[in-house]
Amino acid sequence: MSTHSSPDAVHGTLFHSHLSSPRGDHLLPLNDLRDANPELYTRHAEKYVARPHGLTEPVAPLNCTWGDVVFLAPVHPAPLFEALARSGRAVAPAPPATIDASRLDPSRCVIRLMRHGRDGHHADPPDEHDYLPFNTAGLRAVSRVTQIALDRLERLGPDDPWLPWVDVPHVLHRGPIPLAWFTAPR
Repeated sequence: MSTHSSPDAVHGTLFHSHLSSPRGDHLLPLNDLRDANPELYTRHAEKYVARPHGLTEPVAPLNCTWGDVVFLAPVHPAPLFEALARSGRAVAPAPPATIDASRLDPSRCVIRLMRHGRDGHHADPPDEHDYLPFNTAGLRAVSRVTQIALDRLERLGPDDPWLPWVDVPHVLHRGPIPLAWFTAPR
């Protein structure tokens, strides 16, 4: 249900990069995708092969796990992929789809701050200080790509994993999101 008329509506734009070939009428968390579309689940779950425990990592504020949420970005991904290109990577990302943040129920969302870990590539496990409420002020606070994120991507070596979102805050939404709420990439 849309929350456009709610005084608690969150104002801002969120981005999602993986809507190139949607199936069904909702964007699903990985745990839901496993049953709804095993082939698509397998493709998206590949990024967790090196750290399978990632899907069961708790998202305490939403009382669920990493595999139960849809990931949205509070920043446009273009600067991240431009930094990857400057590191010598051949990248050709598709433009992201957008969603008006006011469509989402704030009680089903949280902003997760991300800190790249000791290896400089994978995110550190969260603590209670890594979560912000999903509100307009929180979204505005994380709506720009940091120079630290760009510098990390530009310095990647040939054998380093190129995980562009490691130190970029995420908006986590518990449960499916109707595809009709997204604006197609341009």
